[in-house]
Amino acid sequence: MTKILITGFDAFGGAAINPTAEIIKELEGEVIAGAELVVCRVPVVRYDSLKTVMDAISEYQPDAVVCLGQAAGRKGVTPERVAINLDDFRIPDNAGHQVIDEPVVQGAPAAYFSTLPIKAMVRDMTEAGIEASVSESAGTFVCNHLFYALQHALNGTGIRNGFVHVPLLPEQAKDNSYPSMPLDMMTEAVRVMVKTLQTVQGDISVTGGKIC
Repeated sequence: MTKILITGFDAFGGAAINPTAEIIKELEGEVIAGAELVVCRVPVVRYDSLKTVMDAISEYQPDAVVCLGQAAGRKGVTPERVAINLDDFRIPDNAGHQVIDEPVVQGAPAAYFSTLPIKAMVRDMTEAGIEASVSESAGTFVCNHLFYALQHALNGTGIRNGFVHVPLLPEQAKDNSYPSMPLDMMTEAVRVMVKTLQTVQGDISVTGGKIC
């Protein structure tokens, strides 16, 4: 049976909750389209994030890894296209590190592209009634750090991997200053993406770009 590792982050920036930590609680142990889901909760700490995920990969030996992160301000589920080799933290991580203009991996390529079928995932989520779009930037905080570092670590291994941002939960956006999405819808979005991952080997040729 195929095994897919889904990761979620701890809360950060003074928040009490992170939707991705709640999503993986819902998904742990599920079997979807012939794929067993295993999960890993990740600290919002620069280098510890990769170590935690690599330890989980060593333990579970997954065929693919889908990392989830919170993106306040986004109204849909957004698979990330590209990870960049840059740490530039607007706020400190949960260990107090606030890195400015440093590479994720010294001497490594400027960027890596996701190896997930991100456009097919967006198509399938949209068809399931879940708002989704391709994102061209995972930011420069711990989400991008993990995305890039994992791409670098798994390059050439054949383990497909990538990063997906999700909106805030409704309880995080009570004043309606940010868009939000219910937990059950975000959880279903991940189920749809797993099904896509199981059936699409490359990706589909449709536009996912933006003018600016």
